[in-house]
Amino acid sequence: MGPLVVVLMVAVLVLAFGMVAALLVVVRRTSGGLPRAAKPSPEQVQAVQDELEQAREEAQEIRAKAETDAEEILRRSEAAAESATQMRREVEEESRILKSELKELRVDLERREARLAEREQRLDEEARRQAERDRKLAETEIELAGRREELLQAEEERRVVLERVAGLTAEQAKAELVKEIQNQAKREAALIVREIEGDARKEGEKRATKIVTLAVQRLAAEQTAESVVSVLHLPGDEMKGRIIGREGRNIRAFESTTGVNLIIDDTPEAVLLSCFDPVRRETARLTLEKLVLDGRIHPQRIEEAHDRSRQEVQDLCARAGEDALVELGITDMHPELTLLLGQLRYRTSYGQNVLKHLIESAHIAGIMAAELKLNPTLLKRCALLHDIGKALTHEVEGSHALIGAEIARRYGEEEDVVHAIEAHHNEVEVRTVEAVLTQAADAISGSRPGARRESLEAYVKRLERLEQIAQSYEGVEKVFAMQAGREIRVMVKPDAIDDIQAQVIARDVAKQVEEELTYPGQIRITVVRESRATEFAR
Repeated sequence: MGPLVVVLMVAVLVLAFGMVAALLVVVRRTSGGLPRAAKPSPEQVQAVQDELEQAREEAQEIRAKAETDAEEILRRSEAAAESATQMRREVEEESRILKSELKELRVDLERREARLAEREQRLDEEARRQAERDRKLAETEIELAGRREELLQAEEERRVVLERVAGLTAEQAKAELVKEIQNQAKREAALIVREIEGDARKEGEKRATKIVTLAVQRLAAEQTAESVVSVLHLPGDEMKGRIIGREGRNIRAFESTTGVNLIIDDTPEAVLLSCFDPVRRETARLTLEKLVLDGRIHPQRIEEAHDRSRQEVQDLCARAGEDALVELGITDMHPELTLLLGQLRYRTSYGQNVLKHLIESAHIAGIMAAELKLNPTLLKRCALLHDIGKALTHEVEGSHALIGAEIARRYGEEEDVVHAIEAHHNEVEVRTVEAVLTQAADAISGSRPGARRESLEAYVKRLERLEQIAQSYEGVEKVFAMQAGREIRVMVKPDAIDDIQAQVIARDVAKQVEEELTYPGQIRITVVRESRATEFAR
């Protein structure tokens, strides 16, 4: 109550001071306006009364202001007292919490000290037990050494007794035993050799005939062995450094643009181009050849040369398709089908060149049609187009027979030709003679000795599946299977995929490859996120 009393006293003093001041003002005005001896006139009396009324009003205003100030001071003092009380309570609560925490810390410290003392006691006991075990182990070793010495002495005594009884020394007995074993081994070896010679005489002629037959078969027919590596000869070894570029810039740009692995080793004046896709490899070879001839090698020139080389390869494919039609005497075929035929020039199936297989099948089908009095041109057309779907198996999902039939139907081929294409692997029931003869021509061309190799086809399918798995993810722009299938390089769109999503794509692709494919060793998945900014100075 001390602050409240002080505030009330101040308010009373302020009020009294105001009233006194008002009275002084009235007295001063009254005494200064009239002479003491003169009698005031009514006007002066009225003026004095007006001034008294004004002074009274001023005194009331001063009093009201003083009361307001006193109330404000009282309110602030009450708020300050309440705030001080709240602060005192908070301080007391914090003090209580700190005391409780300090007590808990003290209890925890005592508990830890007890555990530490218990642990030290256990360690001391363990050390004593370990010392006891070491002592017993040393005693056991000493005892074993004594027993070993006794056993050696007993063995020596037994050997001396045996030598005296047998009349032979140990060396003589060993020599007799070795001689007996050698004689027995020679007899058994002679029996085994006799059996082997008998079996060899029985099987020798059969095996020799088989070997000679296989050799004749391999030499009698042309063998198609497609390679996955192309060699480009250089004018000098200094060109390798220019191909690599500063800090590998050129070789990285070349591999990223073409999707072909460029191998630069110690081979003098030569580099290797490795890729399972022959069209891509041929395009890369022409690109590198142009760059070497030009001499200017940098990322911009690589892209320009690659565009020109890709156009040249397309022209070569178109020319190859036209040559195949001229060789078979077929003229009326849609240009798109002719281009697809030419693209098969760089495709292989089980190691056999697909375009050569189609031409060969067409010739065989024409011969069979002539013998059976059928239309040779129609049969040639069916056989030539039966594998046309393999030109798009990288881009379109599904069987190449059904894909090829859809392509032929789209470009206006006859229904007999379409049916022969879709039925040549029995995926559709065979209904016409042309379809049967197309199957026969395909089988004859593919079954000749040396025509196909299963391992290459399985290898190519595995690489194609690797690229399909990576291409199936959203935001992926290009995918290249490199290093003979040991690495997958995935190019993503930088505006759609950030760095974290690139890591997620790499992990998901690796997991899917592990679940779906069987392969030796390991496959590295590299996700490349590259941003480019291009401007022109004018």
